[in-house]
Amino acid sequence: MSPAPRASLAILLHGVGASGRDLAPLADALERYLPGTQFATPDAPHAFDEGPGRQWFSVAGVSAQNRPQRVAAARAEFDRVVNAELDRFGLSGEPERVALIGFSQGAIMALDALATGRWPVAAVVAFSGRLATPAPLQPLAGARALLVHGADDSVIPAEETRQAAARLAQAGVAVESRLLPGLGHTISLEGVALAGAFVAGRPLS
Repeated sequence: MSPAPRASLAILLHGVGASGRDLAPLADALERYLPGTQFATPDAPHAFDEGPGRQWFSVAGVSAQNRPQRVAAARAEFDRVVNAELDRFGLSGEPERVALIGFSQGAIMALDALATGRWPVAAVVAFSGRLATPAPLQPLAGARALLVHGADDSVIPAEETRQAAARLAQAGVAVESRLLPGLGHTISLEGVALAGAFVAGRPLS
């Protein structure tokens, strides 16, 4: 088995109603596992339409039926944000040196980027997310994803990660998933350690 591609930049993607600076502590925590990796924490392109913060797509009136269309409509702006970070870090045209690490709505967008084959990144980590990309999934060869979810998440049920892992694996993605007992809709230190190991290409405990 060939070693995992080396990610020299990790782009952290926040959830709805948050901002990039809210993931600064996650970047700090990941540094110990990914020495030499740079971190970007961009803001989503749109103001949250139900309060302060930002969003990748609106959740007003969102449902299982209309969510895929909202994610698809958000792709162009999402790609613009990612491209801007690659440019800023001198990695334009080198997405294989980038990891996408998303939480909640940011995880939805990261998984969509992987599942559609738009971004040949080194790795994707999805915390507390779901796969809202409709079939057929078209990931690129060598795609890698780690899905981490709190078993007690009351915002996005852990079943979403079970379903996403099955769909991604069937589509050919090298996917690992972990459901963390007693954890809600958040990122734990255990999750950080798993993400760091996965992005670095080390075996998960």
